Amino acid sequence: MTSIGLLVVALVSGQVEGTSQGEPGAAGGQPAAAAGPAAPAARPVSVSIDEDRLYRMAGPTLGLDEALEQALRANPDLKVARARLAQAETASAQAWALYLPQVFGSGSYTYNEFEASIQLPTGYDVQDSGAVIPPTDPNAPGTPTSYFLHPQGVIEATIQKQHQLGAMVEASQALLVPELWAVIRNAYRFEDSAQLTVEGARRAILFATAQAYYGVASLRSLVEASERLLEIARRQERDAQIRLRAGTIAKVGLVRAEIDRARAEQDLRRSRNAYLSAKIALAGLLDRDDLAFEVAETPPVDVADDLKTLEERALRDRTDVQAALVAVEIARGERNQVVARYLPSVAAFGRYQWANAGGFTGQNDQWAAGVGVQWNLFDGGLREAQLRAAGARIAEAEAALVGARRSAVTDVRQALLDWQSARANAEKAKEQRDLATENQRLVDVSYRAGAATALEQADATTELRNAEIALQAESLQAQIAGLRVLQAAGAFDPVGKKR
Repeated sequence: MTSIGLLVVALVSGQVEGTSQGEPGAAGGQPAAAAGPAAPAARPVSVSIDEDRLYRMAGPTLGLDEALEQALRANPDLKVARARLAQAETASAQAWALYLPQVFGSGSYTYNEFEASIQLPTGYDVQDSGAVIPPTDPNAPGTPTSYFLHPQGVIEATIQKQHQLGAMVEASQALLVPELWAVIRNAYRFEDSAQLTVEGARRAILFATAQAYYGVASLRSLVEASERLLEIARRQERDAQIRLRAGTIAKVGLVRAEIDRARAEQDLRRSRNAYLSAKIALAGLLDRDDLAFEVAETPPVDVADDLKTLEERALRDRTDVQAALVAVEIARGERNQVVARYLPSVAAFGRYQWANAGGFTGQNDQWAAGVGVQWNLFDGGLREAQLRAAGARIAEAEAALVGARRSAVTDVRQALLDWQSARANAEKAKEQRDLATENQRLVDVSYRAGAATALEQADATTELRNAEIALQAESLQAQIAGLRVLQAAGAFDPVGKKR
């Protein structure tokens, strides 16, 4: 049962009292049992909330649609869900980033203990020394001659500077990576799943807001009924005082009327506090700090009682069923990722380097480009194990989908049955209230004419009070049961898909 429904039921259990048996001060009541030693009087609790001021706080009337729109704009839980959706919606961008060009840059500075350089000839002249030059290696091929090479000039090449600087820029581009294809498709499915999660949260908040709104309106009607009952009790007390002075009734009749008046005042206070409590709950859903607003008359909940239509709509529109279907697609996509790892991956790369030492080439910069292939031929059976695990996850997701569909159908059937029972109870409660109203009127007339006793009058008033409270409770339950039918069928979306 909902929190608002519990408030009404609490009122029923607290206010449905007052038959002639055991009533303090009434004829035929049982005497109190002998008490033990008197306990110390409890210190009264000081409450800083001024209920009367809060109850009389005036403000504009807040319609149901307006309340739902405020909840969509301001509810903190929905803001959290939207923020998480914004994070989840980056999944596809992150997946695509793996397939787009990757560019890396780096730089370095190194201080070396020694600076190293060598002298390299720029060219050679062939000279004749006039005598055969013996070889330095006696095993060298050929015949010794008198010719020798004489350098034309030399340059000094530094191969290691003491203060060495370097920089590099490298770019790579994936050309053929089958695993990334499955990753990108699954990223979009993850985003769809996140959107369904937020949509489910949005509908849940709308339902909670509507439920709270109906509860506030019902409790306000209960307050109005309590005020009417208090007026009746006060009038009956005045009549009893007049008849006691006239000597037509015993004092017990006045005492009973005073008890009924005191109970009616207590009932009014209790119903006002319950109304304020429900109003505070509604304000919390709307993220409002003030209670300066009123609620309008709640419209009747329009429920189609065609079970087949409701079941079909639930299987089509419920977010949990849609999310379970997406989960199956995600599980299959994960299996495709594992299968794609059996295929090779091809990527192109390009690299540009610069250093303040030319090295053997004498060039401070150089570049290179190429294509690389990676192919994992054997990984010790890891992919086979991953395939088995992926197959199990698919079976799990498919079973969850069957369960979600079965739960949706069950929820619709149960909600529809509950709504039909609640509607019948509300109709009977209205009939009983109408009968109790007429009975109280007739007994009141008879009492004034001297044909009814004070006890009969008190019992009739109590029956009317019980009937009024029961009517409000059953009417609220019927309205909320109607909302639950719409929610179970995935049809409760009164203000559209606003984000």
